[in-house]
Amino acid sequence: MKLSNKILFTLFIIILLSIMILSIIGIFLMREQDVILQGQIEAEEYNISGLLPGRIESIYVKKGQQVKEGDTLVHIISNEIIAEYEAQKSLEKAAALQSEKIDIGSRKQLISIAKELWDGTKADLKLAKTTYERIKVLYEDSIVSQQRKDEVEAIYKSALAAERAAYYQYQIALEGAQEQDKASAKAMAVAAQNNSEVVKALLNDARLTSPISGEVAAIALNKGELSSIGTSIMTIVDIENPYLVLNVREDLLSNFKMEDDIMCDIPALAMKEIPFTINYIAPLGSFATWKATKESGGYDLRTFELQAVPKMKINGLRPGMSVLITIEK
Repeated sequence: MKLSNKILFTLFIIILLSIMILSIIGIFLMREQDVILQGQIEAEEYNISGLLPGRIESIYVKKGQQVKEGDTLVHIISNEIIAEYEAQKSLEKAAALQSEKIDIGSRKQLISIAKELWDGTKADLKLAKTTYERIKVLYEDSIVSQQRKDEVEAIYKSALAAERAAYYQYQIALEGAQEQDKASAKAMAVAAQNNSEVVKALLNDARLTSPISGEVAAIALNKGELSSIGTSIMTIVDIENPYLVLNVREDLLSNFKMEDDIMCDIPALAMKEIPFTINYIAPLGSFATWKATKESGGYDLRTFELQAVPKMKINGLRPGMSVLITIEK
């Protein structure tokens, strides 16, 4: 009888302990779990595009190479601009010679030179107009910059003014005007010289330089290949200024405020509790990350992009690395 009571007592204790263990497990399972969000490191990218049509003469950097702001990256040979520059130099010489001939007073030579000058300016105007119309279309398509369009437009207007001035000089020569047109001829020579300087300045665009200090992430074209205006030749990444991009569900967004510090883990670097400062929260939500169903009820949850910058320099931090943020419940 005593043995039977002892067994019953033991079973009671076992059952009681089992109930207590199951209760503890149930309480633990019913407790809300921490939420882990995953973001990634990104960095600004800068596309290096051709400002002139031409052939790539030299590439001075390699993929993965560190560059400094202002370093020369690519040299493009633009036969079109070179030809235009040489034409403008010829025009400049002809205009100067015409001015000298007016001083001498040789009318026959003056007419010949004036006609040659006018023919040259007409050819230059045609080329400048064609180039301007092409650049204008590329500008409207956001392929070339406002600066590039303005430069080409300035060349076109200069060529137009030169052609008109050369035409009037030719008419003056035919009509036999000489002394009274010395000032006009000299002004024409100055205009031609200025036009040459404008085209010469464009030749500086043949050497592309880095806008930032960073790393060469990609090279799209090789030496000898043709590059058109706006074509991406290489990409430079601002590796020195990485930042975190995180997409946060709207029901979790209240955990994040502008200028707040958040503690992040970077698995690739085996680093934990690294502080980042929030510097951007998107004003508008993007795509839905969780769809409500008839069974679950509720509503669709959208995400908001959040960006944050590290509060200290992190050696080895590179774009694409995962970053984990834990939200405690």
